[in-house]
Amino acid sequence: MTKKTSIVGIGANVFDTLYSLESYPKEDTKTRATSCKVAGGGPVATGLVAAAKLGESAAYLGVLSDDSAGIYLKRDFEKYGVDTSLTDVKSGYRSFASVLWLCADTASRTCVFDRGNLPPLTLNEAQKEAIRKADLLMVDGNEMDAAIEAASIARKNGTLVLYDCGGLYPNVDKLLALTDIMIPSEEFALGHTGCTTAKDAAKKLFETYSPTVVVITQGKRGGLLFDGKEFIEYPIYPAEVKDSNGSGDVFHGAFAAGLVKGFDFEKCCHFSSAVSAIKCMGVGARESVPTFERVKNYLKENGYEL
Repeated sequence: MTKKTSIVGIGANVFDTLYSLESYPKEDTKTRATSCKVAGGGPVATGLVAAAKLGESAAYLGVLSDDSAGIYLKRDFEKYGVDTSLTDVKSGYRSFASVLWLCADTASRTCVFDRGNLPPLTLNEAQKEAIRKADLLMVDGNEMDAAIEAASIARKNGTLVLYDCGGLYPNVDKLLALTDIMIPSEEFALGHTGCTTAKDAAKKLFETYSPTVVVITQGKRGGLLFDGKEFIEYPIYPAEVKDSNGSGDVFHGAFAAGLVKGFDFEKCCHFSSAVSAIKCMGVGARESVPTFERVKNYLKENGYEL
């Protein structure tokens, strides 16, 4: 019998190499980095780590390679308390990997990635049972076929589906139609709907796909939520940014954790925005995720009580 895990996730799990730079280099030149480190990345994968660090049980349903990057990613999950017992490890494949430049003068990040050649996830019975028992399923549009199947299973068994909408992937409509908690970036929302404002995009997404809520993230401007009746804006919280990479992934994982903790949608937005802000003050998307107590204190210091 598969044990219950509160949050299960299907999506990208990426081996990141991060270079910190004073400024963005000119083409065909050499630039000295101020630091270099490796870390786990990927929207759902990092979201699961965030949820685990915030006190909720989390498990990754996916495929990893047994190459050096894949071994690192599995151990990184386990270090942060994410269950890998339902992760399929395969030999002879190349892991999903990326190189990121983190530029201090603009607080920007630039990413070059290689998706690797791992075969797509095919859900087994144990993974399906974990979805049925979970409180929430996180997806990010990677592993699209498995994500659609998993979301369908979730919908039939009362498991909430949270979709981190960041890429305009093929068949995205099918996954959007199975989503309860829809959290697109503003870029995705405008690009998918053809609207020119975030509010119009949120309304169109809600009317088209009938989720429970749409939350549009707007980077340095915070964001807004729409529940079919009213728009509520939430703020970005203050941070001296050292590394913005993965801030959206952490936001989604924190939102999932907040839902499992029983927060309403507006409170989830404030909670997630605060978690993301604190994360940006460190380097490394996963290791910089704070504890729940630190988030509570940080929000109180900034005038918001959980």
